[in-house]
Amino acid sequence: MSINRPSLAIAAVASLLALSAQAADLKLVDITAIVDHPALDAARNGVVDQLKAEGFGEDKVKVQYQSAQGNPATAGQIARKFVGDKPEVIVAIATPSAQAVVAATRTVPVVFTAVTDPVAAKLVSSWKASGTNVTGVSDMLPLGPQIDLIQKVKPTAKRIGMVFSPGEANSTVVVKEMKEELAKRGMTLVEAPAPRTVDVAPAAKSLVGKVDAIYTSTDNNVVSTYESLVAVANQAKIPLIAADGDSVKRGAVAALGMNYYDMGRQTGKIVARLLKGEKPGAIAPEKGVKLNLTVNPAAAQKQGAPLSAALLKEAQTTIK
Repeated sequence: MSINRPSLAIAAVASLLALSAQAADLKLVDITAIVDHPALDAARNGVVDQLKAEGFGEDKVKVQYQSAQGNPATAGQIARKFVGDKPEVIVAIATPSAQAVVAATRTVPVVFTAVTDPVAAKLVSSWKASGTNVTGVSDMLPLGPQIDLIQKVKPTAKRIGMVFSPGEANSTVVVKEMKEELAKRGMTLVEAPAPRTVDVAPAAKSLVGKVDAIYTSTDNNVVSTYESLVAVANQAKIPLIAADGDSVKRGAVAALGMNYYDMGRQTGKIVARLLKGEKPGAIAPEKGVKLNLTVNPAAAQKQGAPLSAALLKEAQTTIK
């Protein structure tokens, strides 16, 4: 049997051209996060799932993802690479990554998510439609209910510790506001700065003997190494109250926080709107809408703060 080699070559070239044409038809969505941890991973998964639900599956959209692994310099490199890709949209998860992407482009549409205060982070000038290439979804929590939860976990608490990264705008904003809110109730905040992930455990240890409870925000340094904080809390019998449910799964006592997967779905709706032709500057930044009370009775026992029957009944999610 003879083989017609020119015909095979023509067929191969035609196949490659067809694949190239198919690839050219795909819309490109780049996603970056400052670090990998359960809450931010859930947000990313929510974005992708919502895009599929909106008709932007793998046959319509190519999604690229890169993590900065906690390094702001790497976040900047990723931002510049993604801008060079000329995607339809860049999704930036968490404040440092969002700041890096916004600094890298004024033309490519940027959708931030899991950013506590986009105004303080200078991503947008206000909560109104920006008129720029930036919009997104914030995980800002009203702090009054957070303090209510601390008091439900530890009714006698007066001194509240907080481990945080002084380089994260989302964290420093919460520290300032938490200090003000606690003062209104005759309570005080004891700060424990942790610039790097390796500083989190020593910062937590510095609070032992000085605080009645520890509150953790969605600080990325802290959350990415949460188990080291839990180990200190367990040994010192200091209850940990968190701002996200995933931290409760990892050993905090309780959290009244955003569901980050749902926030990702909310973010995905904005991305889909942009893919359909809307402009980011015409879409006002949003806040996450779903709060969930999560409790961990076993962690509460370890940390010397058994939960009341009333709080257990109030919880939507109980970690077994």
